[in-house]
Amino acid sequence: MLPTYFISHGGGPWPYIPDMRAVFIHLEASLVKMTEDLLEKPKAVLMISGHWERKTFGVQSNPAPGMEYDYYGFPAHTYKVTYPAPGAPDVAARVAELIKNAGFPVDLDNKKGFDHGAFAPMAVMYPEADMPLVQLSLKSNLNPEEHLALGRALAPLREEGVLIVGSGLSFHNLGLRGPDAIIPSNGFDSWLQNTLLELEPVQRSEHIVAWDKAPYARVAHPREDHLIPLMVALGAAENGKARCVYHDQGLFGGWTASSFRFD
Repeated sequence: MLPTYFISHGGGPWPYIPDMRAVFIHLEASLVKMTEDLLEKPKAVLMISGHWERKTFGVQSNPAPGMEYDYYGFPAHTYKVTYPAPGAPDVAARVAELIKNAGFPVDLDNKKGFDHGAFAPMAVMYPEADMPLVQLSLKSNLNPEEHLALGRALAPLREEGVLIVGSGLSFHNLGLRGPDAIIPSNGFDSWLQNTLLELEPVQRSEHIVAWDKAPYARVAHPREDHLIPLMVALGAAENGKARCVYHDQGLFGGWTASSFRFD
């Protein structure tokens, strides 16, 4: 059975910018180790990116998705990069089936391209772009309980060879960088580490859906789009052990960022 992951996916198209890649050297190492540590090769990756929201859940179904350059202010060449991983319409159909069976409205979306929440980490995880990749949207209400339930619905995929990855950032306040970010970022990360690593599964789930009561919660996530993918990854392995597989401090002058594995 495959584990699930919540990853902090870094900034913009960082694997394609040497200076930024150097900043995220520890993130890169964790993403490489992530694939090395799998006991079986996945047949596909299901990526829940903080950069795709819909009113209802949507599943990327194109067999050859295009690219979405959903960032701004980066070098011109980053708007021409390609990550030509194949889609997996069969996996998309299975994902939609599981979501529908759980009582959630869901649509197949054959127009959605890969956004940087998916292609940036995948460019490190599978640089040959030979691993089928399917994206699953967030629901735009960003309801923690619904996304935890979504993860529960997707749990059978773990036994079907699909690697479930929630892609966001454990701290995501783009307006707060430098030394002023150190205390709130460390404070929220400490709460997150304790909640995920120390609590029993039932208590862990209760605490994580009430994340906005955590220290510095709304400083860490003024809008929770980059945290909600964690709910999906956790829900799909709700009774599993959690491990921190990436931890970095001082990003953007003050951010602390972490990634977690559940199995």
